[in-house]
Amino acid sequence: MARGRALLTRGFAALAGGPVMDAHEAFTQAAKVLRDREPAEAADARFLAMEAAWAAGDVDACLAALDLAPAAGGTERAFAEGLRAALTVRPDQARTPLSRVVAVGAARDEPRLLLRAGSAALVLGDVAAAARLHGRALARARAEQRASLLPRILEHLAYAELRAGRYARAGHAAGEGLRAARATGQLNSAAHQHAVLALVASVTGDGPSVAEHAERALAIGRPHGLTQAVTLAEWALARAELGGGLAAQAAARLAPLVRPGPHGGHFALRMLAVPCFVEAAVASGRAAEARAATEEYALWAGCGLDRPAPAQLARCRALLAPRGEETGRWFGEALRRHQDGGNDFERARTLFAYGTWLRRRRRPGEARGPLRDALVTFERASAEGWARQARAELRATGAAGGRPAEPSALAGLTPQQQRIARLVAGGATNQEVAARLSLSPRTVDHHLRGVYARLQIRSRVELSALMAEAEARA
Repeated sequence: MARGRALLTRGFAALAGGPVMDAHEAFTQAAKVLRDREPAEAADARFLAMEAAWAAGDVDACLAALDLAPAAGGTERAFAEGLRAALTVRPDQARTPLSRVVAVGAARDEPRLLLRAGSAALVLGDVAAAARLHGRALARARAEQRASLLPRILEHLAYAELRAGRYARAGHAAGEGLRAARATGQLNSAAHQHAVLALVASVTGDGPSVAEHAERALAIGRPHGLTQAVTLAEWALARAELGGGLAAQAAARLAPLVRPGPHGGHFALRMLAVPCFVEAAVASGRAAEARAATEEYALWAGCGLDRPAPAQLARCRALLAPRGEETGRWFGEALRRHQDGGNDFERARTLFAYGTWLRRRRRPGEARGPLRDALVTFERASAEGWARQARAELRATGAAGGRPAEPSALAGLTPQQQRIARLVAGGATNQEVAARLSLSPRTVDHHLRGVYARLQIRSRVELSALMAEAEARA
């Protein structure tokens, strides 16, 4: 008994802030020691071993940990059976036991059971149920003052919100989770929260935040074997590059993440990153790789475990289609399927890709509608990088790409943006502004791009003219 408890303590320490496969080994040994005299604790140890292996992206270790003792029953056995089926790509056999876990967990108020039910819902692709269950788990853990559980619950909640395309909510959960992880000394959970925040920033177009959070996630995740956090952080960097028009760089970063095998990305995230890879690969002349990834993605999308997948698959088909008529048909199919996909941001990306294709085929009148719809969604999501590209495509069609700049729009800038705008309008270079305001040139460039996007302008000349007009009116 004493040895079993000591192994559990060692496992918890490694799971919180050390190599996660060390945690897996400690929990596995604890389960063996406690199996006969403390079967309930032994079952918990096996689930913790599975959690550690999941973070490491080791499918075989996950399956070994789920090989519960015959005495285990109830929702524990259902959870183990459902996850084993899901991990061995047998979705039809996973649905019934995992649905039972969701139903039973939803009727309880125990945070651990709610967390397990939410995890089952995530595996099933029911992100609405996952967010709801993790939200309830969070409320109960707070009410019971179980501070050590908060980072884990918030991490799962943030993943659920990411899957739903609700990036602002994901960022809020991850921000709170990061604070809770720091307060409780859970370094590995902090790495996961940083990775989520990096992905959220890649949508909003906040380049410095993407780099900062991704760097911190990777600094912890790589030495500790956190394949899930590392994959998410690398994906965030690639999305930021793709949103900034750096398709070749994004494709090179994503290629290892979407490959199967021990040196690829995390098994739970690999397929989710494929649409980004296909878009980047097609744009950078890697069509053969994009086509191979799309065929594998098609098999996964057919499992029904991700609501937006059929629409994103159709978008991939459109990007790879050899003829114009077929491309248009696939884009139409993608937009039709997006109606049931439940992810507005991905729908906007499809609209943007469709509008760009129409504009390049010299059909500017038809392109404006999809591009305007995409721009509105990007602006609502504060996805400035994507909104900037949509405005540029709109201008290329002959449309304004947004409301014309008015001097009154300067009041909508943040104080930092206003300071930078005044200095740039006065003729200062980015390096001179950086020195004057004690910022890095990279940060100045990021803020300046935000100024251009908010004011609907494209150059220093336009900014100077707008500032001069505002001063004249004043």
